[in-house]
Amino acid sequence: MLNKKIFLGNDTAYMTTYILDNTVDDQKKRPMIVVFPGGGYEFCAPREGEPIACEFNSMGCNAVVVNYTVNARYPQALIDASNAIVYVREHAKEWNTDPDKIIVCGFSAGAHLAGSIGIMGKKEEVIKQNNVLNKVNGMILCYPVISSGQFAHRGSFNAIGATNEVLLKKTSLELQVDENTPPAFIWHTFEDTCVPVENSMLLALAMRKNNIPFELHIYPEGEHGLSLASDVTGIVSTHVQSWMPLAKEWLNSIIG
Repeated sequence: MLNKKIFLGNDTAYMTTYILDNTVDDQKKRPMIVVFPGGGYEFCAPREGEPIACEFNSMGCNAVVVNYTVNARYPQALIDASNAIVYVREHAKEWNTDPDKIIVCGFSAGAHLAGSIGIMGKKEEVIKQNNVLNKVNGMILCYPVISSGQFAHRGSFNAIGATNEVLLKKTSLELQVDENTPPAFIWHTFEDTCVPVENSMLLALAMRKNNIPFELHIYPEGEHGLSLASDVTGIVSTHVQSWMPLAKEWLNSIIG
């Protein structure tokens, strides 16, 4: 396996690679999962990074974990995300990666970032010039921060300086969904008191309105930040553990 730290245009943002070795009998190009840990845009949670990459490695996917710039005004983290996907696509041949099977996977505020690059990659001016190379083919969004409105996780928006009406609207993802939005797998818990479940519901409604396919799972129990919901990541919720097998099935359905 290739494990390497790659900086993304500045000295604060970098990604760590989890690129599987290939054998003579295994030359099929692999999907790539680009993982964005959560942390309220104030830090990047390790428990939502490497353990997630390793899970996707186990199903034959390559992965990278992006440690994006935190406590920085919008759109710095979005630029980091764009740079990560551009780098992956530019090195797809070297890493035996299929450039048409690049999936983002984010958690909480990291899911807001994953959703931002997936939804706004073609229209946000600071990254629009890379809208072919930074294209996202699918999104896995785990207890995502989505809306800056009534159900906002206010700390995430404050951390990126989204405090005025214009920027709050731009960063409220349910308002940005359009026909270019990639398909999504979304999950949340009803009991989440940090990022209300309405965030996922608002995104799903916006995608339905625009005829974009999605899969949505809402678990009745479970706190925020469950990650894999197993001993591996520290908070155990047996029922919620099913999200990863379900996400793998969803991946197979859209990318094979």
